[in-house]
Amino acid sequence: MEKQKLVVIGAVAAGTKAASKAKRNNPDLDIKVFTKERYISYAGCGLPYYIGGVIKEKQEILVRSPEDFRNNQGIGVFTEHEVKKINVSEKKVIVEDLKSGNVQEFPYDKLIIATGASPIVPPLENIGLANIFTLRSVSDALTIRELLDSGKVKKAVVVGGGFIGLETAENLKYRGIEVTIVELMPHILPPFDEEIALYAQNHMVDMGVNILTGEKVTGFEGIDGKVSAVKTSAGDIEADMVILSIGVRPNTAVAVEAGIETGAAGAIKVNKYMETNIKDIYAAGDCAENTNLVTGKPVWYPMGSTSNKTGRIAGHNAALVKQDESMKDSLEGVLGTTIVRLFEINAAKTGLSERDAIREGYDIETVLVPGNDKAHYFPGNKRIITKLIVDRSTRKVLGAQIVGEGAADKPIDTIAAAITLGAKVSDLAKLDLAYAPPFSMAMSTTILSANVMMNKLTGRIETVKSGDVYKGLEDGSINILDVREEGEFFISAIPGSTNIPLNEIEARAGEIDKSKETIILVCKLGERAYSSYLKLKKLGFKNLRVLEGGTCAYPYELI
Repeated sequence: MEKQKLVVIGAVAAGTKAASKAKRNNPDLDIKVFTKERYISYAGCGLPYYIGGVIKEKQEILVRSPEDFRNNQGIGVFTEHEVKKINVSEKKVIVEDLKSGNVQEFPYDKLIIATGASPIVPPLENIGLANIFTLRSVSDALTIRELLDSGKVKKAVVVGGGFIGLETAENLKYRGIEVTIVELMPHILPPFDEEIALYAQNHMVDMGVNILTGEKVTGFEGIDGKVSAVKTSAGDIEADMVILSIGVRPNTAVAVEAGIETGAAGAIKVNKYMETNIKDIYAAGDCAENTNLVTGKPVWYPMGSTSNKTGRIAGHNAALVKQDESMKDSLEGVLGTTIVRLFEINAAKTGLSERDAIREGYDIETVLVPGNDKAHYFPGNKRIITKLIVDRSTRKVLGAQIVGEGAADKPIDTIAAAITLGAKVSDLAKLDLAYAPPFSMAMSTTILSANVMMNKLTGRIETVKSGDVYKGLEDGSINILDVREEGEFFISAIPGSTNIPLNEIEARAGEIDKSKETIILVCKLGERAYSSYLKLKKLGFKNLRVLEGGTCAYPYELI
């Protein structure tokens, strides 16, 4: 009997994962993988670290070669071959060999589309100048590193303040390059909320990276055919090299031409089994849409982790001999969980941001809580700041963000797991998490932030966000009372604040200016401000708020 034929369009993460999983499930499958690229299975998220020299050799980012697939699994891999057309009625793909120009037809019984996404290159003036790059493929990274190794780059501009752009800026800085980031949005890390993003932004500036936000790149200038300056709405910036990192678009042209439906952000519409609207055709990875686990709505998260999961599911289902629903694998949804290291700090996010939750119509409560990643007395402990977003009515956790020098991966993964399982904030507060001084506080930052949220939801504390304090300073509607010790206050403080230490708060309550609309209580972390809040409440003060995160999380200027 003739072998069943599976064709996979695309490689890298989703395509190679799909092909491997399908072959393991059904060794009798005849599997062919076609990719336009020269390299088929590589660590795309490691490319910034390769150009920075953290990853020394090219081979370290190349996961597997075509020969590995051919010799070890019997999977045929065709590099530099582009699928030009999917003939749905005849179940064939039309493939061009990009080196020879030859065109052939290949039949399929099942088809997986894993065509990925391509970097956005806007039609700006002089965009074709040399030394203007995107960073998406191994070839991109090799070319950029070769230029850096030549010693001809002294100044670089990164256009875009997302993950890859920031990681690239960090690695260029490590190589001694003067780096400027230009971001159109009001802050870097656009998916994050402002106070978290500004914390990261301030750190990058402290590390010597120039950052322009709220500014637009309008074009480029060149000398002898090479870029020499980036034109922006804030003026020209000298540059020997430019990295465009303004996002990606799903590669769906061949799918759309074949009548395959697209959905969120133009990505291929799939169900939880990775099936498209056309029988026996699946889609996975960066070209396919996802479902948001919180909202249940279609979204598009082009991420390596999601690509691997969806590729595995597509491969499993495509390899099934009988389409028995009970045998199918599925993915109910994703949370867009992400993490990035920026010099000495880490930033992580899962679920909905505050902005997203409001846009989706949730009635939310948020808290911002600092804490240590280890016991405060244990050597090497570092601070992290946790932001929780919770639905007021159901008290379900909708999202979280973490930033700071300490470990952010464990707590963000814990919260991601809790959201996936539909946890309420009270569940988060009661988690039985591992504790020993080298690993965590006795009450971990996750539990601590959940407890603060519970206090806020039950009316035990009223808080104010740093952005509202910043605005209140401008219109003069607030009185900021700093309850730290005098020595701490004189080292740095929020402009316009006055100082009455916690242990003097009751005796000096008569000095507090009650004429302002709101009295903001401030300390370093929030604990002393909360104690002051309780004392002043007992004395009859009504218009009190505690600054969330204290001065350590205040992302605006201190004096």
